Amino acid sequence: MFLDVTLNLLQNFLITLKLFGLTLLFSLPLGLIISFGSMSKFLPLKYIVKVFVWIIRGTPLMLQLIVFYFGPGLVVSMFEAEGVNNGFVDLMRTLNMADPLVTAVIAFVINYACYFSEIYRGGIESIQIGQYEAGYVLGMTKTQIFFKVVLLQVVKRIVPPMSNEIITLVKDTSLARTITVYEIIWAAQDYVRNDGLLWPLFYTGVFYLAFSGILTLLFGFVEKKLNFYRG
Repeated sequence: MFLDVTLNLLQNFLITLKLFGLTLLFSLPLGLIISFGSMSKFLPLKYIVKVFVWIIRGTPLMLQLIVFYFGPGLVVSMFEAEGVNNGFVDLMRTLNMADPLVTAVIAFVINYACYFSEIYRGGIESIQIGQYEAGYVLGMTKTQIFFKVVLLQVVKRIVPPMSNEIITLVKDTSLARTITVYEIIWAAQDYVRNDGLLWPLFYTGVFYLAFSGILTLLFGFVEKKLNFYRG
């Protein structure tokens, strides 16, 4: 019984890992782009991005999952009732037909990209202005200064807060069951509903702890490797 439960939970933990991996893959670069928008000197763009980040960071991820999952269907129903059919409605119809995992990835990516953007922004703005000025004196462009002088220092400074967010993401993936993503917690709840077994639900904690432990060791290793960047 124990082996069967372990194998079943492990199989569904792969869905958790898939959600985790896809979220990181897309949210890390998107967060950097959003951070550039929030630091833009073009004020309309800057304030639009800041308001968007404020909304996403200020509302629960579970609520965002529900909006992304049920929202497109409600929009399509509303427009169809009015007899409207255009490109936007077609897009909403496509999103409404999307796999729950795809919807979860979209919601997670947007949510975590906003959190990561603030970490990026804090890291970039923490670099002393003198380093930019020294780069200009040496004839470097702004892009060269960022990638050759600033970037690795920023990475060094953002690793601790970024690691906290990434480990939080591991646990937040359990929220995907809200929109019927069959991840590890959902699988464990099946044992509660169908077999009256409560221990598989607690057993899922072992999987989360093991994965979080691996990530903690990995980030610790990365921090040590970047210790020579103390700018």
